[in-house]
Amino acid sequence: MKYGRWLLGAVLLLTPLALSAQNAIPLLTVEPAADGGSNYSVSLQILLLMTVLTMLPAVLLAMTSFTRIVVVLAILRQALGTAQTPSNQIILGLALFLTFFIMGPVLQQAYDEGLQPYVDGDIGFETALERAEVPFRSFMLDQVREADLIMFSELGGYSGFQSDDEIPLTVLLPAFVTSELKTAFQIGFLIFIPFLVIDLVVASVLMSMGMMMLSPMLISLPFKIMLFVLIDGWSLIVGTLATSFAV
Repeated sequence: MKYGRWLLGAVLLLTPLALSAQNAIPLLTVEPAADGGSNYSVSLQILLLMTVLTMLPAVLLAMTSFTRIVVVLAILRQALGTAQTPSNQIILGLALFLTFFIMGPVLQQAYDEGLQPYVDGDIGFETALERAEVPFRSFMLDQVREADLIMFSELGGYSGFQSDDEIPLTVLLPAFVTSELKTAFQIGFLIFIPFLVIDLVVASVLMSMGMMMLSPMLISLPFKIMLFVLIDGWSLIVGTLATSFAV
């Protein structure tokens, strides 16, 4: 089945080549740019754009603040004990827009230094990618843990790096995701503690009253919701997540 998919993909890719050859229309045109790079034909640029679009979910998960935010919000829902409230769609929507808020300066810098000059024709495609990568690398390096970098460097067979610019993305990306998961679970642990205390107190009171058949979760739920509302919990959580990325 795997080879069949590769064969189908090869057929789909080779079909435009055959048609263009019959009509004497070149599929790929590479011209030297003024800065020493290369300018590609519109057809290849569209192909690259579609490829990049398919990689957007992976970029969102592996190179932005989205992972930490969505994990913390999921742990918060579990701590409250509200099952599917708020729903997955609400959590993902909040995490997505909060990610845009946090990553705004990074995205703006990548646009100003990479995409905009490329659209204006001042730089080539490779140069635009290199410039757009710089702010994302800086963001990830500010958040990644040194222990995770060392671990993945050793797993990758690297002896060491003289500067941050020498760290390849194959090492930086998994180290960043691992660091984000660790930080998210640390924040989630601190969030979970007060709600766990409420559950323990309610369970102890019910047991002392001989009401062992009554679910403690059912009784503690309104108290946890009331506590969360009284302390303005959503503002605290969102504010804490936003400031946790400050360097």
